[in-house]
Amino acid sequence: MHWTYTQQLPATYIATPLRQQLIDWRLPSHLIHDLRIHQRVLVNGAYRSMNQLVYGGDTVQLTFLPADFKEPFPNVDPDSAATVAVLYESADLLVINKTRGSKTHPNQPGERGTTLNHVAAYLGPNQPGPYILSRLDQETTGALLMTKTPAVVPIMIRHIADKQVQRTYLAWVHGHLTGDGVFTDPIGRNPLDKRKRQVNGDHAQPAVTHYHVCDHREQATLIQLRLETGRTHQLRVHLAAADHPLIGDPLYGTTTDTNRLRLHCWQLTFPQPFAVNDARTTVTAPVPDDFDQFS
Repeated sequence: MHWTYTQQLPATYIATPLRQQLIDWRLPSHLIHDLRIHQRVLVNGAYRSMNQLVYGGDTVQLTFLPADFKEPFPNVDPDSAATVAVLYESADLLVINKTRGSKTHPNQPGERGTTLNHVAAYLGPNQPGPYILSRLDQETTGALLMTKTPAVVPIMIRHIADKQVQRTYLAWVHGHLTGDGVFTDPIGRNPLDKRKRQVNGDHAQPAVTHYHVCDHREQATLIQLRLETGRTHQLRVHLAAADHPLIGDPLYGTTTDTNRLRLHCWQLTFPQPFAVNDARTTVTAPVPDDFDQFS
């Protein structure tokens, strides 16, 4: 098995050393090294050294083998017990609409019934994936990004690290929140509860959450949230610290709240692997029917 990618550089492309183009595609150095050593990078059908220029109109072809990756075939048990709602699918990427109550991935060997198990069944035995790129808490709904092949995993991980993948959430929170703003408090571990995180907790890391107020109800506010960083429970912790916890949050909300969590990953915007322009793909996940139904 192998994975081959062919990309023609646009006519307006500015001549660049081949190595730099591979770096611009977010390929890690060890993959660039393997492609060079084994001459699995071709320009117009012939091997070209990494320092030579590539020009507009040239066709670059890359071939990857399972040996290029630590885990080319993830060990995920397929489980067809649930239907997968596909929002977007290409040869390499998959965005699904995660349902409330479904764990994103197994935590124990042989565990089934998670979203990842269901996606493995959807893809079938001839696909090496799925590989998960983003995570959602069990009660959170919405768009979840995965890859179907190992070749694009390091590329997309680097896009995420470089903040090229944008996640936008919708949430109902307690109280009357006004205006737009940003939460910037660092988030670390809660020393008293290993399940939880807290502002300025142990080993706190920078965390940035942008918010935009969309609508109001009596003692409730609908907001749009955009993650600039991806800390565990980041949205939930920032909102709780601002005295506007998510409606239905069992960890950070009020003890009298009997609602289910009202947090939905509404939109994902991401670059395509091996793209040579700044185009982005945006995928929108339909809001659950009961999202605005709470007491």
